[in-house]
Formats: sequence, C-alpha cells, structure tokens
Amino acid sequence: MNLCQGNVHATALVACDGIGFDVVLDCSNFDGEVPPLETPSDADQELLDTIAETPDTVGEAYESYRMREAVAETMELARAGNKYFNDTEPWHTRTSDPQACANTVHVCLQVCAALSILMDPVVPHATARLRNMLNLTNVRTSTPDPNPAPRGWHEAGTALLEPGHLLNDPVILFDKLDDDRMDAQRNKLGTDDADTTDSEPTLEEQGYESPKDAIEFGDFMDLDLRVGEITHAEPVEDADKLLRLEVDLGYEERQILAGIAQHMEPEAIIGKRVTVVANLAPKTMFGLESQGMVLMGEDRDGNLSLLTTDAEPGSVVR
Repeated sequence: MNLCQGNVHATALVACDGIGFDVVLDCSNFDGEVPPLETPSDADQELLDTIAETPDTVGEAYESYRMREAVAETMELARAGNKYFNDTEPWHTRTSDPQACANTVHVCLQVCAALSILMDPVVPHATARLRNMLNLTNVRTSTPDPNPAPRGWHEAGTALLEPGHLLNDPVILFDKLDDDRMDAQRNKLGTDDADTTDSEPTLEEQGYESPKDAIEFGDFMDLDLRVGEITHAEPVEDADKLLRLEVDLGYEERQILAGIAQHMEPEAIIGKRVTVVANLAPKTMFGLESQGMVLMGEDRDGNLSLLTTDAEPGSVVR
C-alpha cells in the first residue's frame, strides 16, 4: 500500500506478526525526509509515550530471563504502531489535513527507529537493514563491540529521528516463503510433511520455553533469594505495566518495581509473602530505583503469578 503519492519516499513500519517485521511502506510527499511533528493529537502522543515506556519494560524482561515476554512486549509496540497507522488513515489526511498526515508518518518512523534497536537481540540482520533504510547511525547493537556507539537501548525510547533527517531507499525486510521454496528446503533436509506429522512435539510447540544451559552450583549460590512481604503496591505514573512495591525483608524495607500491572491489582497483592532476588544491582526506571526483583511464575499463556510462601520475611530461599 502506498501511503502517499509523488516522486520521493519515506519509510514507515506499520505491521508486525508472530515472527517479526512484516510490512515496510513507501511514502512520497516529504522529499525523502522525516516530516515535522506539529501540534500532536492525543493518538500521536499516546504512541510516543508507549515508545518511551517500552525499552524499560522489555529490558526488565530480558534481565529477568523472561525472553518470550521480552519479545512479546516488543511486538506490542509494533502492533500499537500498526493500529495507530490504520486509525489515523494517512491516505485520507494526505489531502484533507497534510499536517496530520505528516504527524502520522513522523510517529511511525519513530516506531521504526525504536524497533530497529529493541528487536536487535532477536533479528539482528533485519534490524541492521531497517536502520540502514532509516539512515540511523551511531547505534549500539546487541553484539559485542570494543568501541560502542553513543546511542543504544536507553535512547530507543526517545525521538531518534529529527525532522528533516534524510532517509535511504526502502527494501523488503523479509521475503515471503512460497510453497515451492518451502518444499525445496524440506528436500534439502530430507523431510516432508509426512515425516513431521507423527513426530514428538517440541517444547516450543507445546508452549513451553526451552530449558536454559546448565550452570554450576556456585552460580546458583551467588543468588541471594529472600522472602519478602509486600506492604504497599501502587501504579507507577506514566508506566502502564509497572507497579511500585514496598517489600519488607525483615531486616530492611525495599522499593521494587515489577512489570505486573497488567496481571494483578495492587490491593490484591498487599500482604503476600514472595520470593525476592535481594542482591540484584539497583536499576532506575521512570525516575524510581528498583532495589531487587520479585520472582514470578509464567504459564504457557504468558500469565504471571507470584511465587508465595508462608516463611517469615527475611528467610533465605535455598
């Protein structure tokens, strides 16, 4: 679908499916540059706020080894961009309200820029191509680099593309696999549909995450797991997914931020005795320092549950 018509281009990612980026659109009214954002609408600002919030949410999931949740949260940003694009209908506002059209393209490009960093741990080659399309340079990737670039994960929630920023030509991020190509790959592997129909389903096919690599006993013993009682819980301002918890560890009180706001109500968890990683390095999110981590159980549908216990606060979990 062409967003606008004319003789130059811009790029905007507007869709994402279960495996990654899906659609990159051409736009042709802004001289191949990022258009300015002027007098943003509520919808414009809401998506910009979502962009700002996502790096911390996704980063927290990765740091807690909740890989599937991290990818799902990243995909939610792409889906939000897709919905925003469809709702703002820039193919209509192109003529009826050119500035509204420009705002849509501007915000969608910021979504693209954020995803080009946040999806890097999952599809690094595709995100590199996306950054090239966006002419987005000086960005740290998820691969080791002795001379890291100045912009990285924490900047992904900011406006990475200034108005007037020149874009490169768009390319297709992923080629669609037709039946002939899939058959060719099956032939290379010496398998066909009949070979796989009766095979034992994988853990992923059953909805379970694969087990992680084995660790040494000493690695586990480095964790200081304690029982803590939640004495206070409240939403974090401007963060849809975070709750600020006050947790009594028996010997001290801790403030812990937990990405559980969409799974449980604050008042329902007060008084719960939970398992806390007490020696996790503090991390600041939304101006608040999180001083530990509350452990959760995640089922195959992505629902979270507190790991509760009757032990007294401060008890060591072994």
